[in-house]
Amino acid sequence: MMTQTNPPATGQAAPSGDDENFTEATRIPLWDPEQDDVLVCRQVRQETHDVKTFVFSAREPRAFRFYPGQYMTFELPVEGMVTRSYTISGSAARPYRIEITVKRVPGGPGSNWLHDYMLPGKEVNVSGPFGEFTTDATGEEKLLFISAGSGITPMMSMTRTACDLSEPSDLCFIHAARTPADIIFRDELSLLAAQNPGLKLAFTCSTAAAHHSWSGYTGRFNIQMLSLMLPDFKERKVFCCGPAPFMEGVRNMLRDTGFDMEKYYEESFDFGAETAGTFEEPVAAPEISGQTFRVSFTKTGHVVECGPGMTVLSAAREAGILPMSSCQRGICGTCKSKLISGEVDMQHGGGIRQREIDQGKVLICCSTPLSDIEVEL
Repeated sequence: MMTQTNPPATGQAAPSGDDENFTEATRIPLWDPEQDDVLVCRQVRQETHDVKTFVFSAREPRAFRFYPGQYMTFELPVEGMVTRSYTISGSAARPYRIEITVKRVPGGPGSNWLHDYMLPGKEVNVSGPFGEFTTDATGEEKLLFISAGSGITPMMSMTRTACDLSEPSDLCFIHAARTPADIIFRDELSLLAAQNPGLKLAFTCSTAAAHHSWSGYTGRFNIQMLSLMLPDFKERKVFCCGPAPFMEGVRNMLRDTGFDMEKYYEESFDFGAETAGTFEEPVAAPEISGQTFRVSFTKTGHVVECGPGMTVLSAAREAGILPMSSCQRGICGTCKSKLISGEVDMQHGGGIRQREIDQGKVLICCSTPLSDIEVEL
């Protein structure tokens, strides 16, 4: 489940031409996702031993508008070309740059390429921003953020935005990590909490044996910890992000307490996933005809039959091909591929530009064949 609220203030639109207080130099155009697609790395920060933050801006000054918690999809020149979606970790109230925070995953081509080769001055093609996992933490509502590992990034964007705009009204931020050294943004969060009385923090670590100064919670996050950290958790709206098993555990834990699950929201897919074929199958699209079509994958040579309402992604998996995919709703753009011949019905959610469609590209997670087709996979 996800939620979306009114957009936060992310910078003002360009001033009108008749405002004599502004010059041409101060009119910063907005980033246009349909036209703009290149970011330039401006800074790289080491957050923990295996996590880095990459700061980007446009080639020419652009103002970005995004909801805190949204993500962008990056095209990375590794293994030919791969696409990866990363949550924006920076504040939406600082509109002239985009930050992503990436954990190095052993064997992960995307994260390892970023860690090893992304340096200030390098350019990268992107699309977005996308996503609906967001909230306004400056409102009167009582909120609870629960994150684990790199799932902290959308929560950090929401928290930074709220602190930049005014102050969180009543926000408790709980984060779980392997060790104290793995707590991403620990010092910054502590500073934000010191400056914003409406923000409360709690951390738990799986183990802290090597950190004798650790005085926080130790062990797997559980209902006893939550009750001690925040006795009024049932009165709050909860946002959760982290590895799938962690989110499942939180979900079940809250449900077992009688928590109103209508107030529970979680990120629905793993933005930084590095392994193909690890996500649940999407619900089949409505039938568009009773005909079965042949799908040919030009790179692998596989040819499969695609039944009524079946997506190209599902057909690929039946053939034993495991293309990268994440959202499976045509939002993130991870599964973008070239349609060599034939026609498809593509019901996307914004994860592809019109000019890419004009170039013959499709999102295979939300495309069903209307004829025999060939796909560059």
